[in-house]
Amino acid sequence: MTLHRRLFLGAATGLALSLASLPALAQDVLRVGSYPANPPWENRNAEGVFEGFEVDIVTEIANRIGRTAEIEGYDFRALFVATASGRVDIVISSLTITDERLESQSFTQPYVEGAMGIGVRAGSDIHGLEDLRDRRIGTIATSFPEAWLNERADEIGFAANNSYDTTANMLTDLMAGRIDAVVNDVVGLRYAFQQMTGLEVAHEIVTGERFAMMMAKDSPLLEPVNEAISAMKEDGTMAAIFERWMGVAPAEGSLTVTPLPIPTPGNY
Repeated sequence: MTLHRRLFLGAATGLALSLASLPALAQDVLRVGSYPANPPWENRNAEGVFEGFEVDIVTEIANRIGRTAEIEGYDFRALFVATASGRVDIVISSLTITDERLESQSFTQPYVEGAMGIGVRAGSDIHGLEDLRDRRIGTIATSFPEAWLNERADEIGFAANNSYDTTANMLTDLMAGRIDAVVNDVVGLRYAFQQMTGLEVAHEIVTGERFAMMMAKDSPLLEPVNEAISAMKEDGTMAAIFERWMGVAPAEGSLTVTPLPIPTPGNY
């Protein structure tokens, strides 16, 4: 082989390696874990594709940090193991920031202030928290509503709080009369009840909970993801996504349009 040919092949190989490495960052995957039946936050449609408010947000975040979002479905309680074990980089599922969760996980800044709703069968005599005394209720396992209610079990006086792995099973039991009420994210309940008959939201419980995305503790992606969220709030992208899925524009000064720092215990 001539010296000229060796130099040419060497240069060509080096160029090929350089070109292969250039788009690597852009092609990196952002592994997203999601509960697949939580509309309008996130939901797997009939074609098996994820869609929803937080799906649009995390897809835009991935684009802004030079990655491609790939979403996998998990049972709700498995989401916490998925981040801790490194199986996913980030979790979306209308997750509430709490001090307890911040001990073992990291969260991005919040982008929605949530509230809980009491779901019942139409015509129920349950109209508020006080009416849950001696009633059988249902919540999603490891969710904020489950913990919130269990912390107030003596005060509320419910007969039982059944834990469910899926919203579908929980609402099926409600419709069948196996439980008297469910307590869950009010936006999700109202969305679900538009597709079902015979169920309604009897009462909204304002708790001040804040929804954000969850990541492994001190993830190296936390800072760039949080910066992307701030930029989306500032340039109107977050507000546009909110209006698309919620049907109304976010309130002026709300969490959806206000850039915030990364949450720390007692400061979120």
